[in-house]
Amino acid sequence: MKHFLKLSDFSLDEFQHIIARTKILKHRFKQYIPYQPLTDRMLAMVFEKSSTRTRVSFEAGIYQLGGQAINLDSQSTQLGRAEPIEDTARVISRMVDLVMIRTYEQDKVERFAKHSRVPVINGLTNEFHPCQVLTDVFTFIELRGDITGKTVAWIGDANNMSYTWLEAARIFGFTLNVATPAEYALEKSRIAASDAAHLQTFTDPMAAARDAHLVTTDVWTSMGYEAETEKRKKAFADFIVDADMMKIAAKDALFMHCLPAHRGEEVSEDVLEGAQSVVWEEAENRLHVQKALMEYLLLGKINA
Repeated sequence: MKHFLKLSDFSLDEFQHIIARTKILKHRFKQYIPYQPLTDRMLAMVFEKSSTRTRVSFEAGIYQLGGQAINLDSQSTQLGRAEPIEDTARVISRMVDLVMIRTYEQDKVERFAKHSRVPVINGLTNEFHPCQVLTDVFTFIELRGDITGKTVAWIGDANNMSYTWLEAARIFGFTLNVATPAEYALEKSRIAASDAAHLQTFTDPMAAARDAHLVTTDVWTSMGYEAETEKRKKAFADFIVDADMMKIAAKDALFMHCLPAHRGEEVSEDVLEGAQSVVWEEAENRLHVQKALMEYLLLGKINA
């Protein structure tokens, strides 16, 4: 049994398998070819942070694979009361085949997984967002080929997405340029000495984006930090991904955003809706990547 709590839980070989399976499952979806290897399997979706894309992609995905989903939140279960997360894990994992958790602290999913009898997927925490970055890597490979040796520019906050992109750079072998205001930089304690081979940090976003093959960003204020919104708007005022920034990226550079986007803040309207933007393909690919991930966690490597 394996869990998917952060990208570093899997090897490059495992990701290559999941990417290959994603291509097959997406093709079947587009051709209306039924494929239901997870008949009678049950996915529990635990939401302490709300979401549109995470819920729809996982729920639709498990249904398409033949299984079913149960949606749980802290208001309607013991999750928001006094029951320890360890006890919740012991109970839920005896009744379902797979658990996806979207919550605040990474420690919660780690503790849940430690006491779970079934695979656990991190749907998002404050520290990591592995399903989204795996999807972004897949989307790049699908549209531009191998990401190894390429340059990805992260523009904005040093949040869960940026740290997950750093994990991806280690695994897939590309260069990650991270541009943040000085007071919102990556934490040194989360950067390894070996990261010097594939990580460059900037306070000038234009310098980070220059010649990048992929430019990506996220909202300036992540869920849970709403009290800092006005302060962050001032600090990130020069960190908008706009047409001028995309012009200095590589000629065929892509733009990605995990959504929801705040037009006119972290990204301009013309970039989000422009020819280089693949945000809608990226959003759809969450469905197909997560189907391949669930298939792998429950059935292992198959070639059906």
